[in-house]
Amino acid sequence: HAPHAPEQKEQEWAQAPCGMLGLETALALTLTELVDPGVLTLFQAVAALSTNPARSRDMSGHGGPVEPGAPANLVLFDPEERWTEDPRGLHSRSRNTPYAGRALHGRVRHTVLRGRFTFRDGEVVA
Repeated sequence: HAPHAPEQKEQEWAQAPCGMLGLETALALTLTELVDPGVLTLFQAVAALSTNPARSRDMSGHGGPVEPGAPANLVLFDPEERWTEDPRGLHSRSRNTPYAGRALHGRVRHTVLRGRFTFRDGEVVA
């Protein structure tokens, strides 16, 4: 992940650094495009975005379990919230998203890393 400032991306294709935004919309796109039409269950989608990647990288303590004494690394989301992607509301340095104006459903409300909020009610926590 290497976010680039808008001025770095707003140039000829061959000169612009590679990459686009995706992490902020990954959950909503997964719910909208894979869970809603029945390609994945909600359980499968959550596993695909959390426990499975953690397991593939041998990152114990990430992706579960949620139990006393375990690191509190959590994403809390509202699976029913409906919203429209607006690049102005993104928290990345860049604004280049192919999903601008797209109706999505499901939204991350909070993230907790090692027991501390890093994102709370739509705002990054310093």
